[in-house]
Amino acid sequence: MGGIDFAMIRRIVRYLAMEHGRLRGVWFRLCRPRNDEYAAFLRRHGGLHEMGKDCRVNLDTTITDPGYVRIGDNVTLSSCTLVGHDGSIGVIGRATGLKLDAVGRIDIRDNVFIGMGAIVLPGVTIGPDAVVGAGSIVCRDVPPGSVVAGNPARHICSWEDLAAKLERKTASYPWAGLIRAREGDYDPAIEPELLRLRRAHFYPAPAAGLRSTEAPLAGSLEDRAEGGAARDLGLRPSVSTT
Repeated sequence: MGGIDFAMIRRIVRYLAMEHGRLRGVWFRLCRPRNDEYAAFLRRHGGLHEMGKDCRVNLDTTITDPGYVRIGDNVTLSSCTLVGHDGSIGVIGRATGLKLDAVGRIDIRDNVFIGMGAIVLPGVTIGPDAVVGAGSIVCRDVPPGSVVAGNPARHICSWEDLAAKLERKTASYPWAGLIRAREGDYDPAIEPELLRLRRAHFYPAPAAGLRSTEAPLAGSLEDRAEGGAARDLGLRPSVSTT
């Protein structure tokens, strides 16, 4: 009997990951996908609001709330972290009895590079045509055509001021009623409705030139795939040529 055909196994694993969103961890370990391949995977299966073309995302990039993230064309995320919520609401809510919410979109426009170790906080728009240096903490918009770097951490306000600010912010949301009725700071039963309302609020109209996360992979990526997994398996995945 012949030995194990690891090349075939890798092609099968890659096909299942890219076409069906399955076995991502195995795909990482066996195939070590390139950052452009991982971006294509996220575009189809990552739950992002939108993602454009020609993007690259390192495998160790963290996106905590992909449903609130929009990414344009020609964007590289280099081992950074995108944070779409403020987790302090749980601690403050339990201490004060307030029903709070604190989320925000992260809107990354065309032609943006975000360096290794950078942290992007909720409610930020970056670019277009912008660079965020490694290790930066981005807590405000990065204007078009800008290069930014550094950590702006400093004293901002007191605990009481933050609680009051969060309460006002929560009351301003269209989904404030759901938050007031929520038990604790997370309820999986209402998360789908919260996601729908938040996405409709953050992105009231489609942005011209950006593709939906439901769009299929570009044919060029499939053509570059190792050995053409789908063809080797005798399968016919749906491939877009746009």
